[in-house]
Amino acid sequence: MNVLFTKLKRNQRRGSKPRCHLLTHGPRDVVAKRLTGLAAPFAIVDPNDYWMPQGFDDINEAILPDAIHLLSESVRVELMRWWLVVAARTPNWDIASTCSVDGKRGILLIEAKAHDQELIKEETGRKNIDAPVSVNARRNLLRIDWALRDASLALAGETNLPWSLSRDWNYQISNRIAWAWKLTDLGIPVVLVYLGFLNANEMSDQGRPLADAEAWQSILANHSRNLFPAEVWGRRWICGGQSLVPLIRSIDIPLLGEIPI
Repeated sequence: MNVLFTKLKRNQRRGSKPRCHLLTHGPRDVVAKRLTGLAAPFAIVDPNDYWMPQGFDDINEAILPDAIHLLSESVRVELMRWWLVVAARTPNWDIASTCSVDGKRGILLIEAKAHDQELIKEETGRKNIDAPVSVNARRNLLRIDWALRDASLALAGETNLPWSLSRDWNYQISNRIAWAWKLTDLGIPVVLVYLGFLNANEMSDQGRPLADAEAWQSILANHSRNLFPAEVWGRRWICGGQSLVPLIRSIDIPLLGEIPI
């Protein structure tokens, strides 16, 4: 086992989690080049940009309302107000980094997967609002439902395509797209990458590892087809005057050995 993995919990030492830390581990110019490669040609990550996690030196993932080095205070406050009525945990991102988009300060957001079941298991939604949950939890569920519907309407207007982001099905990808849209609504260009880690064969007891880029593309396009058309992926969309670029990318990072630059 890579000695660096001892900084992670035992259940975090295989699959996408350690690979995200490997991807952001190393000299800053090398990491910046890797992240730029995932966002190319739409964004550039500079060695002076800030990303989370930072390899194994700072293993914290980004929770955007708390990410003081990624977003201004006013943006972070507005994100929390938009998503929740009562303070609670908001989505965390596998990798997030400041970057340059169209010559303007933007943000790169990465959601990573290592096998097909990571998407399939997410095809259900958040807990039912009628289940035994607290009043505050119910209020937050209603706000989240509103936020996703609002994002769908805005995206439909901006792209002239049908959108059906939902709290009740395919919830994670719905919230990832919605958060990316909201950042553009707040004046920040966004590149959103759904990253497939290939050949994570140690995860075969959990699901089918991603064999190649085409397999990952097919799995993700099928997973998202009830939310928005496949043509959304791989293009620059202008939302609120800002770029929103949803990308499907893949990379092979062995848990032992060299990391591709």
